[in-house]
Amino acid sequence: MAGSAVPRIGVLALQGDVREHLAVLTRLGAAAVPVRRPDELAAVDGLVIPGGESSVMDKLTRLFGMREPLREAIAAGLPVYGTCAGLIMLADRLADGISGQQTLGGLDITARRNAFGSQLDSFETDLAVPDLGPEPVHAVFIRAPLVDEVGMGARALATLADGRVVAVAQGALIATSFHPEVTGDTRFHELLLTRVAERAGRTAAAS
Repeated sequence: MAGSAVPRIGVLALQGDVREHLAVLTRLGAAAVPVRRPDELAAVDGLVIPGGESSVMDKLTRLFGMREPLREAIAAGLPVYGTCAGLIMLADRLADGISGQQTLGGLDITARRNAFGSQLDSFETDLAVPDLGPEPVHAVFIRAPLVDEVGMGARALATLADGRVVAVAQGALIATSFHPEVTGDTRFHELLLTRVAERAGRTAAAS
């Protein structure tokens, strides 16, 4: 992993709740670093795209020259975990984006922004996530998106009681509508680190 046994995990630091993710990753033993430039992206083994405002994040990735490097890194298999706005950024399709809004893509899903309403409609609930073990995940939804459609390439990791999909995975990519970084549950971040270790193992085996 970038020549070290300690994985170097970036948090896209253009906008959103960056510090919370850096703190979780550091607690898990990773070398956690903010990423704002293409050279910083090139130096990490995995990436978190945090919550925030997806349309603003889209504009900033273009302004900072990060859009194409991010798309290329995702296409090349970089493990990425997107929360809330990060889920929107990783979606191949966006049901209700503002005029001109683009995503990075990678996940064969259709996402819907602010699917649950305004900040006043934020809520918490417990979710079954079989990939993470028998203990439920306490999920916090803040102006959260929803996965309208899961394509053939992706699979649902968690749904609400009514069947609506709120967590997905595809290859090295993971995304959640909610914010595990604010609850102290580190299992989704651990899943990202597992993806990073798996990729490093494949790279070592091929060399």
